[in-house]
Amino acid sequence: MVSLVTGGCGFIGSHIVDRLLAEGHIVHVIDNFTTGRPANLDHQKGNPNLTIHQLDIRDKKSLQSVFKGLDYVFHLAALADIVPSIQKPEEYYTSNVLGTFNVLECAKDAGVKKLVYAASSSCYGIPDEYPTKETAEIRPQYPYALTKRLGEETVLHWGQVYGLPVVTLRLFNVYGTRSRTSGTYGAVFGVFLAQKLAGKPFTVVGTGEQTRDFTYVTDVADAFYTAAMSNVVNDTFNVGSGGTYSVNRLCELLGGEITHIPKRPGEPDCTFADTTKIEQALGWKAKISLEEGVAEILKNIDYWREAPVWTPETIGVATEDWFKYLGEINEEE
Repeated sequence: MVSLVTGGCGFIGSHIVDRLLAEGHIVHVIDNFTTGRPANLDHQKGNPNLTIHQLDIRDKKSLQSVFKGLDYVFHLAALADIVPSIQKPEEYYTSNVLGTFNVLECAKDAGVKKLVYAASSSCYGIPDEYPTKETAEIRPQYPYALTKRLGEETVLHWGQVYGLPVVTLRLFNVYGTRSRTSGTYGAVFGVFLAQKLAGKPFTVVGTGEQTRDFTYVTDVADAFYTAAMSNVVNDTFNVGSGGTYSVNRLCELLGGEITHIPKRPGEPDCTFADTTKIEQALGWKAKISLEEGVAEILKNIDYWREAPVWTPETIGVATEDWFKYLGEINEEE
């Protein structure tokens, strides 16, 4: 089998590459290294079944030759994070929507057996019920969530109209080894791990009682592989841990002092995936507990030594536009 992972030098993508190589696939990676790190696949150097192409999915012509002879496409290349999506919406639209269009067109022309798309649970916004089913109302709160949703709609439409076999996976709060260390203020694990290494307190938003469906990255990679190898097409599935855990519990497991920063508009008090559908249709279920996942991260904590160390003051500056724009929306509501 020959597979392509877009964004394959990134956090989740690199774990999918590992899984595919372990299963005997010949693997191609497309990454422009905006957020992905070549070092994430250093342990695979010299593997004759791996080829890395430094390309941008926004450049359709450069992509076409890589798609020849492919069986499976795992599409993860995207811009992430909330604040920069508010500040630079055009970049997010061209990457996450038009870039996805280019990948779909190339996959369609290549006649691939399956394309699996990394969708985002942020499409649900602040849902009405927990755990949240795939049928919940779509309510993106910021441009990142919107562009990932538009990408998902495009993927499903190409499945409907052109017969491209597709599956979209809505990922909930993925964490684990190789999560991003650089860039703008973002995911809680990268922030907390850098703070722990620097001996600084964890910057907990609000009371810390808010809960998240923390899902370990190797479980997520398993969901992608399972979806690709299944006979299911043109469908959407939540990918979650089967539980939801407070930020305070995470701080307990990581071990450290806490300082509190203001609650942010547009963020749910809970994320919690209803995974009934994927369990029944694909036989997939998360295996790694939060305690096991955090222990694995702490064994590899030196990875985050170069990550920026955020303080309440620098977070305040970095999230000004978050409060400025999303605060106005929530006041109107």
